[in-house]
Amino acid sequence: MEAAIYWVSGGKQVEDKTQEDAKAFGIELPKVQEKKDEFEVWECNWDIVFIFLKMQTQWNAAFGGYVGLKYEVLLMAGGLFDLYNIENRLEVLEGLQIMEATALKEVNKTNG
Repeated sequence: MEAAIYWVSGGKQVEDKTQEDAKAFGIELPKVQEKKDEFEVWECNWDIVFIFLKMQTQWNAAFGGYVGLKYEVLLMAGGLFDLYNIENRLEVLEGLQIMEATALKEVNKTNG
């Protein structure tokens, strides 16, 4: 999620209100460390971040702005999964959807 927020912000620090949002719904999240300008992508998540960055020009847009990624570019025969020999496709797809949802939330904050 941090990588998606970083991508949307163009590398600028973005105020994260996840704790406040969760509290409004009665959810108590574990306390997180203070935000830094840098973050680490764990090795197990690298394929997800890599594919997200490769998909950065593949957004569906409408009059209201971005609505989601064009998954056909990823999943079709000869698509990005094939092109980059992604073996753990389900895991990468699910991680990509988390990054997509996070990016859309951040974009909509600035466009709303």
